[in-house]
Amino acid sequence: MEALVSAPLARHIDHTLLKPEATSAEIAAAIAEAADLGTYSVCLSPSALPVDLPGELKLAVVIGFPSGKHHSSIKAAEAALAVAEGADELDMVIDIGAAIEGRYADVEADIRAVRDAAPRPVVLKVIIESAALSDEAIVAVCRAAEEAGADFVKTSTGFHPSGGASVHAVSLMKQTVGDRLEVKASGGIRTAADAQQMIEAGATRLGLSSSRAILEGAEAAAGY
Repeated sequence: MEALVSAPLARHIDHTLLKPEATSAEIAAAIAEAADLGTYSVCLSPSALPVDLPGELKLAVVIGFPSGKHHSSIKAAEAALAVAEGADELDMVIDIGAAIEGRYADVEADIRAVRDAAPRPVVLKVIIESAALSDEAIVAVCRAAEEAGADFVKTSTGFHPSGGASVHAVSLMKQTVGDRLEVKASGGIRTAADAQQMIEAGATRLGLSSSRAILEGAEAAAGY
């Protein structure tokens, strides 16, 4: 676990609170915890905004979440509003059914609509729900995300019954996008060992709801 601690691991983390029943108090607590842990960002639902963030903590906001079945114009409007209310980064869900059907031009157009509504320097991460896709579809969707101007491809919402991030998916996504885009692993990462595997497979960002436990596990494994 030494690599995790020296990274340091916290700067790879989007500390995440996306459960539908999250209260204002829980959102405030998540922000405070992210700041205390030194994570890169806190990732919240659009309705949580606006929020006050301490220090250098970034704000990531999900778009079209969790189904991805929203019309592209709605995703674009949601993205623009999130940015107006302070979002630094957007994590958008693709139309997963379109990817399964091989309608990759439609997937690209959907991503591009959000990119156009939220141009750089806003960071755009594209959630592909990798556990629901074939390897062929994962590669094609990653290429579509690159063509549409995304900054990251991301494995999962964490809400899909097919599962969350896998080492195989992260490796394949990294192989596809190389150093041109970054990869975020999210969904089902519950231990320091899980986090280590995702980073070794090529992830540069991790979506975690159990950030404190994972960071404490990394320190314990390193003997701190």
